[in-house]
Amino acid sequence: MAEVTIVDVPAQTVVGIKRTGRYSDIPALLGELVQYAMANGGELVAAPVVLIHEMCKEEVEKANREGSAILDVNFPIAMPITGSDRVSVYELKGGTMAKIVHKGPYEECETAYNALFAWIAQNGRKVTGNVREVYPNDPRSVPPEDILTEIYAPIV
Repeated sequence: MAEVTIVDVPAQTVVGIKRTGRYSDIPALLGELVQYAMANGGELVAAPVVLIHEMCKEEVEKANREGSAILDVNFPIAMPITGSDRVSVYELKGGTMAKIVHKGPYEECETAYNALFAWIAQNGRKVTGNVREVYPNDPRSVPPEDILTEIYAPIV
């Protein structure tokens, strides 16, 4: 199992879309963001970031099943660009976060989440905001067993 580390994550200017749906909609939203950024002079500077709004496994499963999951999909950009009625541009808050890296298919991240939250509890820490996932490699270009998901939980 991967090790939990504490990292300081800087605030980032992002281009993002927030809507409801199923988690399987995330790749299409990422594609839409890339197209929007490119068409509007936005320079993508880091891996995509998805904020997780559901607070536990049961909420995630129910929201996904019902198509009511809050999909908060973002790409860090070099400089602000103009948003639209569907796409926002804002500063994603940084801070001190507990981090774990999952290697393997996205659908198998539960063990990493369990380890992260166990570590937070065992170390007397508290989650202070939305957990986020960062996807540093492209699942279209690596085999499923090599997909990386960085999971961050803001803590105090």
